[in-house]
Amino acid sequence: MCNLTPMMQQYMEFKEKYRDSILFFRLGDFYEMFYDDAELASRELELTLTGRPCGKDVRAPMCGVPIHASAGYIAKLISKGYKVAICEQMEDVAEAKGLVRREVIRVITPGTVIETEMLDDKKNNYLMAIKKDKRSFGLAYVDVSTGEFLATMIDGENVESRLVDEVDKVNPSEIIIFLEEKDEEVYKRLSKMLNSFISYIDEEKVDLNVIRDITIDDKVKENHVSEVAVAALVSYLSGTQKITLPHIDVAKWYTRDHYLVLDCAARKNLELTETIRDGGKRGSLIWTLDRTQTSMGARKLRKWIERPLVDIMRISKRLDAVGNLKDNFIIRNEIMESLQKVYDIERLATKLAIGNVNCRDLISLKMSLKNLPFIKEQLEKLDCNLLRDINSGIDTLTDVVDIIESAIVEDPPITIKEGGIIKSGYDRRVDELRKATKEGKQWIAEFEAREKERTGIKNLKVGFNKVFGYYIEVTRSYYNMVPDTYIRKQTLANCERYITNDLKRIENMILGAQDKVIVLEYDLFVKVKENIASSVMRMKKVADNVATLDVLCALAEVAERMNYVKPNISDDGVLKIKEGRHPVVEKVMDDNSFVPNDTYLDTEDSRLAIITGPNMAGKSTYMRQVALIVLMAQMGSFVSASEANIGIADKIFTRVGASDNLALGQSTFMVEMHEVADIVKNATRHSLIILDEIGRGTSTYDGLSIAWAVVEHIADKSKIGARTLFATHYHELTELEDKINGVKNYCISVEKNGDDIVFLRKIVRGGADESYGVYVAKLSGVPDCIINRAQDILKNLEKEEMKRIQKKLKIPVIDGQIDMFSMNNSSETKLDREIVGEIKTMDVTTLTPLDALNLLYKLQQKVNEG
Repeated sequence: MCNLTPMMQQYMEFKEKYRDSILFFRLGDFYEMFYDDAELASRELELTLTGRPCGKDVRAPMCGVPIHASAGYIAKLISKGYKVAICEQMEDVAEAKGLVRREVIRVITPGTVIETEMLDDKKNNYLMAIKKDKRSFGLAYVDVSTGEFLATMIDGENVESRLVDEVDKVNPSEIIIFLEEKDEEVYKRLSKMLNSFISYIDEEKVDLNVIRDITIDDKVKENHVSEVAVAALVSYLSGTQKITLPHIDVAKWYTRDHYLVLDCAARKNLELTETIRDGGKRGSLIWTLDRTQTSMGARKLRKWIERPLVDIMRISKRLDAVGNLKDNFIIRNEIMESLQKVYDIERLATKLAIGNVNCRDLISLKMSLKNLPFIKEQLEKLDCNLLRDINSGIDTLTDVVDIIESAIVEDPPITIKEGGIIKSGYDRRVDELRKATKEGKQWIAEFEAREKERTGIKNLKVGFNKVFGYYIEVTRSYYNMVPDTYIRKQTLANCERYITNDLKRIENMILGAQDKVIVLEYDLFVKVKENIASSVMRMKKVADNVATLDVLCALAEVAERMNYVKPNISDDGVLKIKEGRHPVVEKVMDDNSFVPNDTYLDTEDSRLAIITGPNMAGKSTYMRQVALIVLMAQMGSFVSASEANIGIADKIFTRVGASDNLALGQSTFMVEMHEVADIVKNATRHSLIILDEIGRGTSTYDGLSIAWAVVEHIADKSKIGARTLFATHYHELTELEDKINGVKNYCISVEKNGDDIVFLRKIVRGGADESYGVYVAKLSGVPDCIINRAQDILKNLEKEEMKRIQKKLKIPVIDGQIDMFSMNNSSETKLDREIVGEIKTMDVTTLTPLDALNLLYKLQQKVNEG
């Protein structure tokens, strides 16, 4: 470093402290980057890479961005998962003696972004810290842009799996992990599975004293591992943001059992906030339900979807509010129209709290708050507990509105240091300075006229030069008329030049008035900002209530448009849905052609439904719609049915679809088995389980055996006994209805018309006898030559299967018919007359694999019974 220039030595000192960040080093009107940072930034931002002499025989790679356009470049780097350290000039270059003093004023990371242009206004941006203990994990996470701060602890059985589920649900942009724990396998799994930036913190640098000035829920303090996670989060924020964050809420404690538990697979398979196909919003549940008018409401709706409730009273309050708004169409419309004019009060309050607000933000805040009195007037007309609570929680903040109204112009410029932001009449000094700027010449002319009249000096004139400024010039013939208040400044051959206190006052107002007014306006803006910043916590409370109202209005709007009904919520375990519909599929179809279906499950005689039927007939859609209806009801939404009783579920599990996980080296079947294992380990009798085609990723008999055993285990009340929908192509499982109490068979009805088949998409009692796989292939457009060949192969396989059964049980066959005489006289098979009578007319050559396997099963049972 000794060969470097002083400035580059300064740069290298900062870079050493912020090695994990791209250092934006302020040089005049640019942020410059050097060496590796420059090469990385030039590649990621498509900037021209140049060089800069930085010492004796030393030239550094360099690139830069203009300060006025830096936000876009920083946003791009953050979106790619980089950190950016902002190194600012802390003194005026013109006034600096020697090297300009610089400091890193902030480190921007994926989890600490507050800039609107870098954020999705409909999603929270969480920063999470995780601390591992022997048998538990402490979690703390915060959204710096809104101030929301939460903490919990994950412990008990399957703790690592539960941690992954919780982190996946929060979906943080950045995760802070203790350096000493970075090699833990669960963190490696998280880094492969999530699109989260991983940061590390040294445990020795985390002092619990950093949280002594923060309000923390007592439950957090009772769980040391969570308290350490909170301390790590606060330490990280202090080290990166370099300022206090007064808007951060109380660190609130919650537990997973406060909400309906949804694991990673359930959130993915049910497509709650994004689709499996392309990760987009269209086609997801939130796309169906989102009629919110504000960004705050959109974020809250996402939380409600991801965290449905389990408390019947809280659910019922939401449902009552949705119903009240649904029934009052005019009032709802008036409220929603007003909400359209409400900006993001929550994030505006944050910007205000940390001093990052501009005048346009204040105008947006004012315009938002001015809608609150009307919204409250409308709420007064409604009769509902939750809506009354919301109304009482909405403070109109008229004092804040009045301050902004009186001080800030209606259409201010973007910048706050170029003037033009303070209203006329707010401050006398500003008004005078502006008048001096605009009317300076007129003032001088008026002053000159007044002095002529006052003194009687007819040729008196006011002039100006750069040495003396403004002056009064009087010719020699009028010297005797010069007032005593004139102060002689200069004597010339034919005249004298004077100044007066009034002239100097006018001069001071005119000269540099523009610069003075800019400084004064900024000072006044700062005072206004500081004045209303004291109301930040009031604003946050208002924002929360407005967001809740927005969600309730949106759900009421959807309920009316889509003909949803209010569900009855109970704890009796009965799930009864009449004419249920898949909310997303129904909306996509948009032609009233969706076929509704009934559902009945309980915790006793009908707790597990085995659903058989062909592919493409609607089994998966049906099962997903049941799960979504339960979820919608427990989040407080009306549901897509004509009638619904929802027995509260504590958890929803799904195993739907086939997918591998190449990142973790898992095949489709391995993923399937992992998900099944998680379900049977974590489900309770109060859970809802959706299982589709268990065992299809392996051989037929392996798969059938696994599926059979899973059904037995789930149906067993001493083990789980959960309400379950189990779709399968293993028709052999329909035998379980007669063997296991609580198991019932259902199938998708099919209508045959010659060689054509129509899937009626209706769920009916009973089991299906065919899968129609070849026909489905035909419908999908597979060429006829393949279809015809597949049908031939299928017949041959069925014959071979029957021959194998014959050989195994030594069933005598003559010309394709079972030889009943030989069977009746066979002591080896030990078949009784009941079975013989059942199969005596059967044509063995036409048996399907299902018929054959069922026959094999019955014959084996009789042999075993002996």
